[in-house]
Amino acid sequence: MALSELMTLIILSAWFNAIDLTTGDEGLFYTAAVYEHKVLLNTQPNVALGRQAALQHMYRNLEVFEQQVTSAAQQGAQILVFPEDAIHGFNFSRESIAAYLETVPDPGAVTWSPCADPDRFQNTEVLYRLSCMAQKNRLFLVANMPDCQPCKRSVDPMCPADGRYQFNTDVVFSENGTIVARYHKQNLYFEAAFDTPPACEYVTFTTPFAGRFGVFTCFDILFQEPAVTLVKDMGVRQFVYPTAWMNQLPLLAAVQFQRSFSYSAGVTLLAANIRSAALGMTGSGIFTPWDALYHHDTEGEAGKLLVLRVPVLDPLLLQSARLKLVPFSGFPNIDIGEKPKNFRLFQRGLDSGFCPKEDSSCNKQSTSFTSTMMYDKFTLVPLHDKEGNLTACDGSFCCHLLYQKTNSSPKVELYALGAFNGLHVVHGIYYLEVCAVVRCTGLHQESCGGETEHAHTHIDFHLHAAFSTEYVFAGVLGSGMTLDRPDESGRENGGFYMSRRGMTSGLVTAVLYGRVYEKDGE
Repeated sequence: MALSELMTLIILSAWFNAIDLTTGDEGLFYTAAVYEHKVLLNTQPNVALGRQAALQHMYRNLEVFEQQVTSAAQQGAQILVFPEDAIHGFNFSRESIAAYLETVPDPGAVTWSPCADPDRFQNTEVLYRLSCMAQKNRLFLVANMPDCQPCKRSVDPMCPADGRYQFNTDVVFSENGTIVARYHKQNLYFEAAFDTPPACEYVTFTTPFAGRFGVFTCFDILFQEPAVTLVKDMGVRQFVYPTAWMNQLPLLAAVQFQRSFSYSAGVTLLAANIRSAALGMTGSGIFTPWDALYHHDTEGEAGKLLVLRVPVLDPLLLQSARLKLVPFSGFPNIDIGEKPKNFRLFQRGLDSGFCPKEDSSCNKQSTSFTSTMMYDKFTLVPLHDKEGNLTACDGSFCCHLLYQKTNSSPKVELYALGAFNGLHVVHGIYYLEVCAVVRCTGLHQESCGGETEHAHTHIDFHLHAAFSTEYVFAGVLGSGMTLDRPDESGRENGGFYMSRRGMTSGLVTAVLYGRVYEKDGE
């Protein structure tokens, strides 16, 4: 299997005694599917079309949808998620997308199956096609489309001047074709065609096979509203997630952060992404806190359907108390066997604690430097030795690393421990506290923070920092976009940590990605 076309199934066993998904509640599983779609684009998105021309464009994508819905149903899928922008494309202006808009009624106010009653509302041809796909194949279907909601400025002072809201919208259809959920994207990413909704929407829907799911879209995953509120305050543990994500290593490739969100929030995430090699868009998957079926392909141009049987996580359907997922608390220690005999320094470092900021004696051989990573200026310390106890600080925020390189790499590779504490202001504004171990793209310090998918060096590590936020997303990425996970993670000595040893692939990135939501406006 080529590294450029990675389709990997990782089954991660439950790692704490409170969970045993093989006994009791045996029927509480369902089959989920996501489709990574190569969208057929309008090559002139800024040129306004008539309604029929816009429909003909969208029908070409919907024909692919119909094939994939049938295939998913034949494999037993009970819910299928399609990507953001997959029906109409992107890069429209407010005016040029007008012919693509359909008004999606509020399912809280109107019960409607477009397939059963196609003439109830005008100009709803796309809703009709999607509804019939769900009804014909007897599954829940999640699709993203442009939505128009009329408004009057005399009533609503936030109403746009042209008298309508234009929303980036997720629509959920039940197995009989009825619209059961409608979500308007909150956190837009340079989307001139769309409006931010007047108030953030917290949207859920209930299925007969898995209970409750939440809905959010693409860039929403980096913000508190609505994603984290749904998890923390509303207790949602299963999500559908249409996205159109452009990959950016070393910290924010699509499947990399999808895996981190699912693991750290303790949720199931059904993530469907757009497929475009030219735009660096790929990365879809079905993620639970224990397992992941995912697809990452930076070269091919074919779509990809993923289907996986997953456990129900809706607390209302779980009769026992044994399945307790506490979001952002981490996961406790598991028994992974006898420690290697050559693990002396790593264990000694754990016992003796980390290097304090003011004490350079324990890492005096490593001098810090700065380099740009993900448009942010990180303070970094190189991992020159085979093993070590290092600290990197950005102001008062310090990252501590105990590490040991465990193999003789056939290629000399430079690694660095990096710290960043501040407001990210490029391609979005949000406040971060980040600790990351990254493989540099070259042997010079300026290459640290660059993008690479490959590494040869195996590293056992324990990464720790005193975060000011409880929202820390832990992630481990191996060579060839192999998603790994911590052996353990959680609260420790007033901070948050994760550790991993025994990786079978080279380490590309190990990151604790802290989001300080309350400082986003600074």
